[in-house]
Amino acid sequence: MILVVPIGITGRYILHALLEPLSSIFGDEVKAGERLQAPDGSWIASRRQYMASFLLSALPPPRGRSDRTLGILDADLFAPGLNFVFGQASVDSRRAVISVTRLREEYYGAPPNETLFFERALKEAVHELGHTYGLGHCPDPRCVMHFSNTLSDTDRKGSHFCPTCEVHLTHMRAPFR
Repeated sequence: MILVVPIGITGRYILHALLEPLSSIFGDEVKAGERLQAPDGSWIASRRQYMASFLLSALPPPRGRSDRTLGILDADLFAPGLNFVFGQASVDSRRAVISVTRLREEYYGAPPNETLFFERALKEAVHELGHTYGLGHCPDPRCVMHFSNTLSDTDRKGSHFCPTCEVHLTHMRAPFR
């Protein structure tokens, strides 16, 4: 089971929009969890961003060996050494977090595009969850596991795994089935 948790003021509409597609892609049950407040120390005022690793550690731990937890934040996110990140994941804790803030067209001064926003959110959610299964970055620019350094990278890739990553994912999930 994958538990999707809203963090802070994140709207539940984005969670509910992701539940069915994530279930279809991962072939697993996906549920919306209870809202989580960002932990003290996760907001770095000088950067006006949340530190991804703090949020990861605050997410509820997965219950079963095959379970995963995905946090969704509607605020900017960073990791040390980087200006921002769309998301971050931990293989060991089987937790991931994504920020949807920079996935919106209006963040860049363009008119809203909800369809594009949901596509981007799904891609980032699948990408970070893929990392929780031990998948690394893929050289195929169309694969969801391809590294997104920019939003155009995210737009270029699909929301599914390439055949190679799909085989690796199936192999990595096998001990849990």
